[in-house]
Amino acid sequence: MSGRPLRPPWAGPLGLHHPGTSPLHRAPVALKLAALALLGVLVVVPVGPTAAAAGMLGVLGVTALARVPWHRTTRGLLPVLLTAAALGAYQAWARGPALGAEVALDLLTLVLAGTLVTATTRADDLLAAVARAARPLRHVGLPPETVSLTVGLFLRTVPVLVQVAGEARDAARARGLERDPRAVVVPAAVRVVGHARTTGEALAARGLAD
Repeated sequence: MSGRPLRPPWAGPLGLHHPGTSPLHRAPVALKLAALALLGVLVVVPVGPTAAAAGMLGVLGVTALARVPWHRTTRGLLPVLLTAAALGAYQAWARGPALGAEVALDLLTLVLAGTLVTATTRADDLLAAVARAARPLRHVGLPPETVSLTVGLFLRTVPVLVQVAGEARDAARARGLERDPRAVVVPAAVRVVGHARTTGEALAARGLAD
């Protein structure tokens, strides 16, 4: 058995917080979320691969300024890299290499920016800000606490899905069935449904199912 320390599983977006005293750590949560939303709007505007690359360099520069360890912002990003590569390749084939490069860079920039926000913001503060932003929904019968809970559950479900898919793939490979999609999809789907039922029962037990 190797003496190499085991790498802990990815904790998901809400497990990325890294305490610090940088300006980004001290910035109001609402300001960081507003900046992230603005970035999300900007990345859908076609501006060319050069501007997209500049945007990514800007996010990387802010990450360095915040003194967030790189492994905090890059863990669990392999699926995003593969997705960006696939989307970029398709757009390059369909609409030209310039747009393909821009799409891939924009996706990576937005994901890295979102990861940076969670790395410099406590989970409780982040969800509290979501609840405050959702206060107007109270007038249509939707409690902001429910919105915050929903967002929190969604973000905490991401690492569960990643772990379940990885374990199902490993089990299929151990049986020599890694080329059979059913050997991966069916067990993973069953476990995900089981997790959803368990979560629903826990919410119902606390009177939060209505």
